[in-house]
Amino acid sequence: MQNSSSKKPRLVVFDVEGVLIPKNRFFFEVGKNLGLTQVIRVLFIGFLYQIGVMPLKSALKRIFKGLRGANNSCLLQVAEKLPIMPTAKEVFGQLRAEGCKTALISSGLPDATVKKIASVVGADYGFGFEVGLNGETLTGEISGTVIEANGKYCVLSQILEAEKMSLSDCTVVADDRNNTCIFLPEVQKIGFNPDFVLRIKADEVVTGKLSKILPVINREPKHASFPSRNDFVREAIHASGFFVPVVASLISKPIAAALISVVIALYVVSELARLDGKYLPVISTITRHAASHWEQYDFAAAPLYFAVGILATLLLFPAPASSAAIAIFALGDSTASLFGGLLSKKPLPLNKGKTLEGSLAGFFFAFLAGSFFVSPLFALVGAAVAMFVEFLPLPLNDNLLIPLVTGLTLWLII
Repeated sequence: MQNSSSKKPRLVVFDVEGVLIPKNRFFFEVGKNLGLTQVIRVLFIGFLYQIGVMPLKSALKRIFKGLRGANNSCLLQVAEKLPIMPTAKEVFGQLRAEGCKTALISSGLPDATVKKIASVVGADYGFGFEVGLNGETLTGEISGTVIEANGKYCVLSQILEAEKMSLSDCTVVADDRNNTCIFLPEVQKIGFNPDFVLRIKADEVVTGKLSKILPVINREPKHASFPSRNDFVREAIHASGFFVPVVASLISKPIAAALISVVIALYVVSELARLDGKYLPVISTITRHAASHWEQYDFAAAPLYFAVGILATLLLFPAPASSAAIAIFALGDSTASLFGGLLSKKPLPLNKGKTLEGSLAGFFFAFLAGSFFVSPLFALVGAAVAMFVEFLPLPLNDNLLIPLVTGLTLWLII
């Protein structure tokens, strides 16, 4: 008899936001339809949830309290226009052809929206929360099993009972900590572009296209992958951060910081415009050629964290500590990403989105980069700190943490 670690699943459960549709896109579009004030409010509440300050249920209640009095047609219109990942239909079609049942369980979207997405992709089940209505007017109230503690587990249990299956028949594909109640030992757990919590709890981590989950679901052997053109462009831009301290030494730190700040502002405007179907010359073109498959349908935040991390390191620490930290981060992190996918098939135990080979390659190039600005001994320490931070599954983006922690370390020891 097969055990749960070897047999193929009979039920595949998907989270929705961050897996099938861009994260936070639904509420961004709803807020946009109701005015700039609502957009800012929704984004701020979403940010508080993302950094762990506010529980999901509280965040949703606050968002819908602000929507009180709006017409339900606003939610329905947004649901109709939500961009669904291009390969989603093919993935669900393949799972159906293999005899799998599929379910969408979302604690972040209204039930009507989840059912709409389920019908588009061909899922068998769709569950979200209920929205309070007075006729066609939103009351600002929400309810439902999925927003309660362990709510997703309760819904999953209902599906399993209806299908006469057990947890060992199940695969869960999710991206954030709100799914920990269904990331159980008995199920096959796939973290799809996951946060730091699911990187630890997942059996496998998948990044990029949704179709890459199919070999994992079918328990096929994992193979090293050759980086795409977008991967090369993205990492080349990342590695170019090496020249920031060089330029800063030529034109002065304040001018360099001002230029980086302008680029950050232009990038944010460009991304917000792109989500609205408009494109800024040059910046939008670079984004299109550098963004990952998933980022092309969402706000690509990684470059923003990258620029802010370099800017903060440049301003907070004196040279040569800041110069070495930025160089170590720029070259080490980019080479770790490229070599990790190219050389390795085995993930690291605590952070399944990283590999040993990638980390070793990153360490080597980080050391070389740091040696341009500090002694080899200090470069060695900086590279070790940077790769250690990159290895850890931490709640803050590593594009922020790596240069700041490395800069602080070098400042203290130099």
